[in-house]
Amino acid sequence: MKNLFDVKGKVFVITGGTGILGRAMVRHFTEEGACVVILGRNETIGNKLVKEAEAQNLTAVFQATDVLNKDMLKHNYNEIMARFGRIDVLINGAGGNMPGATISPEGSLFDLNIDSMRQVTDLNLFGTILPTMVFAKAMVQQGQGSIINIASESALRPLTRVAGYGAAKAAVVNFTQYLCGELALKFGPGLRVNAIAPGFFLTDQNRTLLTNPDGSLTDRAKTILAHTPFKRFGEPEELLGTLQWLASDASKFVSGTLTVIDGGFNAFSI
Repeated sequence: MKNLFDVKGKVFVITGGTGILGRAMVRHFTEEGACVVILGRNETIGNKLVKEAEAQNLTAVFQATDVLNKDMLKHNYNEIMARFGRIDVLINGAGGNMPGATISPEGSLFDLNIDSMRQVTDLNLFGTILPTMVFAKAMVQQGQGSIINIASESALRPLTRVAGYGAAKAAVVNFTQYLCGELALKFGPGLRVNAIAPGFFLTDQNRTLLTNPDGSLTDRAKTILAHTPFKRFGEPEELLGTLQWLASDASKFVSGTLTVIDGGFNAFSI
């Protein structure tokens, strides 16, 4: 019997592949037998992930990139196609936040740094759009492929402080839904676009918001857990089952969706 969730032999391109969530994705899909191209800025971590895969006779390659540099992305694309000849799955995992695009508890809207807001919007929104413009060309040629965008809990409801990040991630969800129709109507139903909205996971970007220097929880973290029925933060590995579903033939008729992975945070009120 065919395993609908099988991704063995598929070529994955994962942007932001050297981040905490990205690393979990890379390790998982190489172990599942996929050929994984890690795109990121941290060469040390990227090469470490490649060596881990090679030690298990698995296939992973690292390419340095800038998701806001279309020429660099095109160079990545040419190298990927020269080696593998196809791209089956694109996970747009690059993203992040910066202090100037947030509002401190003591501050207000008028303290926002507009340059920082633009940078956060560029990274999260255009850092999703540009890789899609480049790598989806292979999927169009093949007549099939799955694009998975990484949104956020802040795309669903405006969270305090993260003004720029939330606005950018909400735009990512809208872009996901738009692209679902754009690609399928013009290039065929084999092209699918979906997104996931992780809840609260401890990452390099949010660690200072959620933990104090001594490792204890901040007031913000305590508030988050009080509104999370599971009463804990998520583990990176808990994203992988949903990603596997969206990357595989098990979701062959699924496009334009947003799957929330948050321990019940978005569904919970009082």
